[in-house]
Amino acid sequence: MDLRRLRRPRWIAAAASVVVLAAAGTWTAAASDDPPPVHRADQIMSIDGVRIDTSYFTTNGTERRPAVLLGHGFGGSKNDVRQQAQDLARDGYAVLTWSARGFGRSTGKVGLNDPDAEVKDVSRLIDWLARQPQVRLDKPGDPRVGVAGASYGGAISLLAAGHDDRVDAIAPSITYWNLSDALFPNGVFKKLWAGIFVNSAGGCDKFEPQICAMYERVAQSGTPDAQAERMLEERSPSAVAQDIKVPTLLVQGQTDSLFPLNQADQAAKAIRANGAPVDVDWIAGGHDGGDLETSRVQSRVAGWFDRYLKDDKSADTGPAFRVTRTLGTDTGDGETRLTGVTADTYPGLEGDDHMIALTGREQDFSNPAGASPPAVSALPGLGGGGLSQLSSLGVGVSLDFPGQYAAFESAPVRDDLRITGSPTVTVHVKSTTDDAVLFAKLYDVGANGGQTLPSQLVEPLRVEGAKAGKDVTVTLPAIDHDIEDGHRLRLVLASTDLGYASPAAPATYSVSLKSDLQVPTALSEKNTQAPLPAWVWWLPLAGAVLALILVATGRRRTTAPAAPEPELAEVPLQITDLSKRYARSADRYAVRDLSFRVDKGQVLGLLGPNGAGKTTTLRMLMGLIKPDGGEVRVFGHAIAPGAPVLSRVGAFVEGAGFLPHLSGRENLELYWRATGRPPEDAHLEEALEIAGLGDALSRAVRTYSQGMRQRLAIAQAMLGLPDLLILDEPTNGLDPPQIREMREVMIRYAAAGRTVIVSSHLLSEVEQSCTHLVVMDHGKLVQAGPVAEIVGSGDTLLVGTAVPVEQPVAEKVAALPGVASAVTTDGGLLVRLDADGSAAQLVADLVRLEVPVAAVGPHRRLEDAFLTLIGDSA
Repeated sequence: MDLRRLRRPRWIAAAASVVVLAAAGTWTAAASDDPPPVHRADQIMSIDGVRIDTSYFTTNGTERRPAVLLGHGFGGSKNDVRQQAQDLARDGYAVLTWSARGFGRSTGKVGLNDPDAEVKDVSRLIDWLARQPQVRLDKPGDPRVGVAGASYGGAISLLAAGHDDRVDAIAPSITYWNLSDALFPNGVFKKLWAGIFVNSAGGCDKFEPQICAMYERVAQSGTPDAQAERMLEERSPSAVAQDIKVPTLLVQGQTDSLFPLNQADQAAKAIRANGAPVDVDWIAGGHDGGDLETSRVQSRVAGWFDRYLKDDKSADTGPAFRVTRTLGTDTGDGETRLTGVTADTYPGLEGDDHMIALTGREQDFSNPAGASPPAVSALPGLGGGGLSQLSSLGVGVSLDFPGQYAAFESAPVRDDLRITGSPTVTVHVKSTTDDAVLFAKLYDVGANGGQTLPSQLVEPLRVEGAKAGKDVTVTLPAIDHDIEDGHRLRLVLASTDLGYASPAAPATYSVSLKSDLQVPTALSEKNTQAPLPAWVWWLPLAGAVLALILVATGRRRTTAPAAPEPELAEVPLQITDLSKRYARSADRYAVRDLSFRVDKGQVLGLLGPNGAGKTTTLRMLMGLIKPDGGEVRVFGHAIAPGAPVLSRVGAFVEGAGFLPHLSGRENLELYWRATGRPPEDAHLEEALEIAGLGDALSRAVRTYSQGMRQRLAIAQAMLGLPDLLILDEPTNGLDPPQIREMREVMIRYAAAGRTVIVSSHLLSEVEQSCTHLVVMDHGKLVQAGPVAEIVGSGDTLLVGTAVPVEQPVAEKVAALPGVASAVTTDGGLLVRLDADGSAAQLVADLVRLEVPVAAVGPHRRLEDAFLTLIGDSA
């Protein structure tokens, strides 16, 4: 099927042209250490009297190549996407970036992607690309071109595809499908986000006059009118839904109260109905903070364009549907630990529904005069983590005021329940006024009664004709969230929310249940198996370990090993009073009286300064050297050189050797044959897929870069799937994206029920990867336990602020109930809570005191704890 439309853009006329007013000298080389060099040309183009600031990125060569247009986010400029543009240029694209009207150095008024302004500008930029000698043409005036961007830039890519038939592929990210639906969901005004929109553009007068007038009208009334809804709909991709017929990669954020997951869902259904390929990717971050997974997303965008612009049939475009899941978070810089789950088809927001009974009588509650005090769910615009970060830690940070909500609760969940999509429930609503405005949210309630609001998302709804009573089906926000065994679900309908406009007139609402809660479980564990998100599994070194033993010892061990201990049969590692003296020394120890235990599912970090005894401990654990005292037991079996249980132990050995004239695949096959184990036990195809080397697997290893050799070595270590992995500095030689991928692999490996022990000098990586730590110094155990306990940051929060906090404000915070102390620090406040304090109450009090909160998170880092424990040894 031809996915490119036959019509021409409706505004292109013979007189339409782009005038280059100024160019930034000649081609200039962008900074890059790797060939090929990227050249950038800056130009100011005049389009219908508006000056548009652009940059054009290419590499040397006379061959024609596809083009990519990169749009920026709202309030930004072309400079925000410069790095991505350079990367795409190195990948063989001609890339054009620009600052949209009213942003950066471009003139004109902000039109919210007006089809007759900003969208028209994109079509003129495509005209310009068609005249460039580096750009590949499908026909005269028609370049092979893709469009990508995030947020505001994501919407322009969708709109460009709907308005200009020359666009061949798009990759919009964290953006809207219907702007009216995003800012006026179910007829309720999203007032805080709308205000952020206006202020980030520089104020109301920066917008087209009709937009400014619309905003002021709605902001004053608190209620969107039909004219406002129609204006935003006309500037939305949904207005040209029937004309978007190109391959589309939709990336949407799970922590996004501005453009939630249902926006991408509507886009996916509409574009797929036109017959175009559509893949959907739910990332961990969004406009409310979290991890935007920039490296992974940009890599996937490049693969998407390789397939649909370069016509590279072997290009990996990724799965039809991917969901990033948070396996935990570190206690330092707030970066979460992530994995990914995929499906062959996009299930939408409904599917494999699970019915959950809720209990609760009919409940009356009030909408207070002036809708104050408002409940707190999300704080829009934090961006640095904020409430979403605390929510991912399992800390309840939402605040509902007594007498202003109704609550209905389920029985404890018997088995783990994975919600993927939008739960629904029908309720009966009555009001003392004609209209009622409610805010629905679904809490995860722990066994101790603490509640967490997944991704801090709330669904507003306006119920018209509520005075007579009305049944209403509530579609709750789409989420991907695990409800653990023994937890409950709590449905809350509140009368106020900080982020939205509520009626100022007082009213009394009555709500009762009319149905069970319907929960979609399309990606629960019973319905899908989550593949490892990266290119690492690990190889048991059965034969290799034995060979190393023979070399190291020079003789065959004949001593019978100690009998296994049945009570430790399921314990991956138990070290008891382990000691090893230095050679020719009776009183100097490399390791002395070391004891610790590692359980299934843990990722244990082994830390210590140089000379702490870490490597000696690992060598004894692998049976390479014999301890002078104590013992090591793996799954209940005592470790001795050649012990059969070592076949369940894998290790990553840096600097694996390969035959340079053989391909990557041939090296892996040859290595496995040398172990003497059956081919079906190798899981070779899994290794090849996870390695992510693509076509490079068929190339000779001598052509590999250092990073590719490292990835092949890790793929080799994957073969066999051991139960216990020992990794000594596994990230050496890897670049930051590869380190991140390695981190995800270790976490996912342990989540499958296996165990990982990692020794690393990168404290930040250990903090983000590991669940437990063993800290050693001078051969002795200093401390062992969960990361959170060792870091010890549970009672101290770092509150980042947009502007410095004055001392009188800090004193007010220090005097708050539940606060033990509050001191100013670089970029904000350091707040220590007392036994009665909570993060939720602190956030609410900070909002009440008008503290300009920009981020909220735990304070102490692993580095601080490590230096405290080790002291001068570090």
